[in-house]
Amino acid sequence: MPGSVALAQNLDHIEVQRLAKDLHYADGPVWSWDGYMLYSDVPVDRLRKFVPGTGDVEVGPASGGSSGQTYDKDGRLYRCEFRQRRVTRTGKGGTEVLAAKFEGKRFNAPNDIVVRRDGHVYFTDPAFGSQQDEREMDYYGIFHVTPKGELEAVAKWKTRPNGITLSPNGRTLYVSDSDARLVRAYDLDGKGTAANERVVVEKIAGVPDGLRTDERGNLYVAARSVFIYANPAERGGGKFLGEVDLAERPTNLAFGDPDMETLYITTRTGVFRTRLGVKGALQY
Repeated sequence: MPGSVALAQNLDHIEVQRLAKDLHYADGPVWSWDGYMLYSDVPVDRLRKFVPGTGDVEVGPASGGSSGQTYDKDGRLYRCEFRQRRVTRTGKGGTEVLAAKFEGKRFNAPNDIVVRRDGHVYFTDPAFGSQQDEREMDYYGIFHVTPKGELEAVAKWKTRPNGITLSPNGRTLYVSDSDARLVRAYDLDGKGTAANERVVVEKIAGVPDGLRTDERGNLYVAARSVFIYANPAERGGGKFLGEVDLAERPTNLAFGDPDMETLYITTRTGVFRTRLGVKGALQY
């Protein structure tokens, strides 16, 4: 394994712990400031959570299906409801539909989502498996919702976008391309507008899915393993640093615990965690 000089420890010696097993397909992990890691068991439309010191428990149904999830700074939960083909936001006042159509057409199947600290929302809209049969759009999109609720397309791809995340300063948006096996980046301005699309990581082994960054800007990609790349936003960035190997393919990632130095990893049938000694970038 290449050296991991930009991380706080040697990845050859980290310990990976299984937290849950016998799931159908786990996805959408996100750390709650209430002290637990929330995630979805996607095929059966169930929300679950892992509470440190207590264990893994079911929360309840995820009506409409739920893949990617995130919180904003006000504690509201955003969910990509792929079965209902929409994005919702849940707060103290209940649940509202944030986005369901673009240019008169229903979304394909919203997949993953991130919220910048100033309220700008970004989500991916691919289509996998049977989702292809109900498409109204002739492209796969990356979308932006402003704090005022205005919706725009960041990009319209012929390949499928999947995971999405932000750099620690919120000025770079990263999106994984599952078909081309790479990660693209966009510059974001103060108004949340994206520009300068470019490839920052390519030739990824496996199908790239969920993404996260740490406080140093390093990029974590769930693919064949969890691959880690040096800060792609810096000059000369994007170099491979190492990987967190697992017994099964990871689907998504989230930093958590009170110090935000634990990486939680969902896989096809389970949930794992590992201490990395570096804080995750605050995603909301």
